[in-house]
Amino acid sequence: MAYGQRLGDAQGDGWRARYKRPDGTWGSKSGFTSEKAAEDWGNEQEALIRRHMWIDPRKGDTPFEDFASELLDSIGPRLEAATLAKYQSHLNNQLLPQWSAWPLIGIFNSYLEIEKWVSELHEDYAESTVSSVFATFSTFLNMAFRAQYIPANPCSGIRVTSGEFAPDRLVATPVQVLRAAMRLYHSAGPAGFVLAVVDAYTGARWSELAGQQRHEYNRERRAIRIEEPLKEIGGKLFKGGRRIGPGGVIADGGPSPAKRKTSRPGKGKKGRTKTPASTRDVLLPPSIAVLYEALMDSHRHPFLFCTRDGNLLRRSNFRQRHWRPAWDGIEPDDPQAEDHVPAVLMWFTFHEGRHTHSTWLTEDGVSEVARRARLGQKMKGIARVYDHVTPEMEQQILDVLEARWAASLAALTAAERAQLMIWFPRLRDTLETGGGEPVQDRIAISSPFVS
Repeated sequence: MAYGQRLGDAQGDGWRARYKRPDGTWGSKSGFTSEKAAEDWGNEQEALIRRHMWIDPRKGDTPFEDFASELLDSIGPRLEAATLAKYQSHLNNQLLPQWSAWPLIGIFNSYLEIEKWVSELHEDYAESTVSSVFATFSTFLNMAFRAQYIPANPCSGIRVTSGEFAPDRLVATPVQVLRAAMRLYHSAGPAGFVLAVVDAYTGARWSELAGQQRHEYNRERRAIRIEEPLKEIGGKLFKGGRRIGPGGVIADGGPSPAKRKTSRPGKGKKGRTKTPASTRDVLLPPSIAVLYEALMDSHRHPFLFCTRDGNLLRRSNFRQRHWRPAWDGIEPDDPQAEDHVPAVLMWFTFHEGRHTHSTWLTEDGVSEVARRARLGQKMKGIARVYDHVTPEMEQQILDVLEARWAASLAALTAAERAQLMIWFPRLRDTLETGGGEPVQDRIAISSPFVS
């Protein structure tokens, strides 16, 4: 039972409270003016302990840096390498410079300081970066709350971004995809062309496509297997948890992902897909499969989408050197410029190919369960249990996508279609059966290939 204890013999020396901690040791706090005040405070601490609501002041005084280090040592082995790298980057660059020496209880009691820090982040970083950094900070403090270092997570309720000015996702038309892909052929070769087309006609993520290897394509079913996406961590590329070196070769000298023995699907952790639902087979429409196989037959490198010398594509490099010029054009707002090339769809991103694919399927009446399965997403609610994809649904997807591809070919000029047949002679059947006379162009741009 708690009690009050005089600090000295003199009347004005004051009192301290003594109370029993959960581990049986005695805690104390001084600064009380009477025995009763000290005893009441001690009884209150023991009451909180009995209700499992007590916070040990010693734990609250732990510096944020010490807690974060101990936390990462505890959970790091269970985290994906990319997630661990993200946490460490946020700690080194944004969190520790601000909060390293702060005691956790001090952060808990400094709501306005947190708000000020978030405002300062907005001055230096994009909203998406601020959101990511703040999410990491909130995750760490939520762990501190669950470990009973602080009474609650002080990040709860703090608005990081307005959300009101978030740009709408762009959706490209099939002919826009085709024209941008033709520009990518000139800058990045056949791999750039096929990658842009497959992006829109499969809805797969960058990591899922950039990491495709030969053995992951089923020629009989015309399907790509998405199981071990390519991951870039700290400037290094990994496939199936193994580092990939120049030329697509395993850097650590171990067996290639194509030959090594794999565990039961879903059991491995390193190099897995974003979610279990993301591990899937994606069927290609016939004409897209022709392009895919033509690219596969054009080189012998282990990875399908690679540079001319066999090195893997780097997302940021590909975006700046190839993707952005293909979609944004050159001096698009100045038709009189000597190097003017009109935009196809300004600011269109690779990930928006995924949004485009989903929107196309929605427009064509494809059921939600089939759309989500193709995109590697799990159905929500009871539909997860009762709705399933049938072969008829898969065939419907292939039919509507093939129709969109044929329509995009018909929307090209004769010169553009002739160029395509030079690049991909195997497309002749599609061009002859689905073409006909050229129809009026549906986008207000001219092709960079027509003089």
